[in-house]
Amino acid sequence: MAAEVLAQGGARVTVYDAMPSAGRKFLMAGRGGLNLTHSEPLPQFMARYREAAPKLQAAIAAFSPDTLRAWSEALGEPTFVGTSGRVFPKAFKASPLLRAWLRRLDAAGVRFGFRHRWTGCDDEGRLLFRTPDGPLVVAANATVLALGGASWPRLGSDGSWTAILADKGIALSPLRPANCGFTVAWSDIIRTRFEGQPLKGIALTFGPHSLRGEAIITQSGIEGGASYALSAELREAIAANGEAVLHVALRPDVDQAELVRRLSAPRGKQSFSNFLRKAVQLSPVAVGLLQEAAIGAGQSLSGMPPERLAELVNAVPIKLTGTAPIVRAISSAGGVSFDELDADFMIGKLPGVFAAGEMLDWEAPTGGYLLQASFATGAAAGRGVLRRLAQVSS
Repeated sequence: MAAEVLAQGGARVTVYDAMPSAGRKFLMAGRGGLNLTHSEPLPQFMARYREAAPKLQAAIAAFSPDTLRAWSEALGEPTFVGTSGRVFPKAFKASPLLRAWLRRLDAAGVRFGFRHRWTGCDDEGRLLFRTPDGPLVVAANATVLALGGASWPRLGSDGSWTAILADKGIALSPLRPANCGFTVAWSDIIRTRFEGQPLKGIALTFGPHSLRGEAIITQSGIEGGASYALSAELREAIAANGEAVLHVALRPDVDQAELVRRLSAPRGKQSFSNFLRKAVQLSPVAVGLLQEAAIGAGQSLSGMPPERLAELVNAVPIKLTGTAPIVRAISSAGGVSFDELDADFMIGKLPGVFAAGEMLDWEAPTGGYLLQASFATGAAAGRGVLRRLAQVSS
């Protein structure tokens, strides 16, 4: 995006990419449907960026969700709003949009240097690259760093740049997993019988935070959209206390009194699991979680009074013992402190060097917010470079 803005402004641009082809993480983001942005009003949209919202406000206002949708349509990929408010290209995939974008960049004169990994700068400020043909030194009038975080390192963003910038005295927040799964000390029954099973139509609660969505039981814990949205709060609690207790409402649409009424019905000869399945419409994995919670509390699920069982159905405690590794996280938190950047996203201690995207110290839930801020900060850095080049030449 920075390259596009620069080329449109008349600059000669080369994109150096560590990978053999462009946009590999962009393609990964679109593997299950490319969620470009979100349709909610901008004030609610900006709140998703938490404490970084004031730092991103100007960039996203200048390259808004509506601007991103118009940009996609101009590339021949019109968008639509899904039932959740998320915005997707009608083709639903990332590859058609990326191909059209690369064609437009090529037509604008943007060049690409693949398999070029940035290794720092020399004493004269020139860029140093490791390439298949050996070391390369490049003198540039301005540079935009868009080096990503540290999730999915096989796609190119391995976080190795943090050591380079730290050596220059740039303040960084440690890279941490975001939109990630969490580890749970499941019993053998949960691990073997329910690995990969979804929990649908649930609500997750942690402290004052509660939201609806889905989750998936993994062999080592839990992951999925609902847990991703709470990942920042859960991650910080685990870092501070060594654990966090997440509460799962299995039937959030059914109130306590109605649950008690259903659970008070005669069971007859059916097993207790079948009784729960029919009376409360619980899936086998949901019943498994109830059993796990009862055993952990030293109680018998079938011996619980209906009132206590009804409470448990909509507040199943799950003790999270750790955060899943950053290499499998959807995104990462941390990175270059915004205090190191000016209003144009230039790093103050490195004049002429700008930074954008996930390498900056912000995070957001899935839902289009990750790509939106990456596009917007890329465009902002591109505009900043154009202003700097104009100042230098005048």
